[in-house]
Amino acid sequence: MNEVIMLYGAEPRKILLDVLEKRVPAIMSYLSKGKWHTAGVLLANLGADWFDIEILPSKKPRPINIQVDQPVGVSLKYDYGKFIFETKVVAFGPAPDSEGRGRIGLAIPERIEVVQRRSYFRVEVPKSLRVNVAMWRHGREARDPRALPNHYWQGKLIDISAGGAQVALDVAQKPVPKKGQFVGLRFTPMPYEMPVMFDAQIRDILPTADKRNICLGLQAVGLEATPEGRGVLKRLCDVVGRYYQINQSSVQQQDIQPINS
Repeated sequence: MNEVIMLYGAEPRKILLDVLEKRVPAIMSYLSKGKWHTAGVLLANLGADWFDIEILPSKKPRPINIQVDQPVGVSLKYDYGKFIFETKVVAFGPAPDSEGRGRIGLAIPERIEVVQRRSYFRVEVPKSLRVNVAMWRHGREARDPRALPNHYWQGKLIDISAGGAQVALDVAQKPVPKKGQFVGLRFTPMPYEMPVMFDAQIRDILPTADKRNICLGLQAVGLEATPEGRGVLKRLCDVVGRYYQINQSSVQQQDIQPINS
């Protein structure tokens, strides 16, 4: 079954209307000074060819540095999957009350892509594979899949989903990554394939039991905002599906034990 469904025509507007009525929160991703940023948003109004969003309060509020006509990505978890689309800023408006942070007008997208929920479940890397990861600061420094920045960390992929990954790093590597930091990472899912590369934010850092490694919980950012990113998202869905099948095959083989005569 296809992991990505396309919605065209009148469907995007119908989805946005439903999201507005049910007050489903969303995430807006955007580029500012060459780095990806994210903000929690809520749909506030729907017009003929545009819709308004309001920025949700956060623990560390910061200015939303975007311009009219700038492309942005929007993603939200709803119904049977994660809905993602690319749009652009069309206007800025005042807040409806004194406590608001203003509204941002976005164009209604021509299409919305829906990624099946199962692609966002974490799948462990099969035990038969060792998948090395290269990770560097400031994610957009390396756009060529064959090249890496001068300074990067080397780690091991632990698990993967369409929304991010878990990577183990040796604690001896310096500098130590920081929670909240934006990074780029690259890994090769299978030995015969081209590398997968995307930007992510470090959401969690936990030591392993032996204290020799740290495990980084990474959330992918910006994949919904560009055609290139959505291509990477589809590859991640494929990787999740294949790793799941390999793991299931291993379990089934272990269940079939030979009978000693």
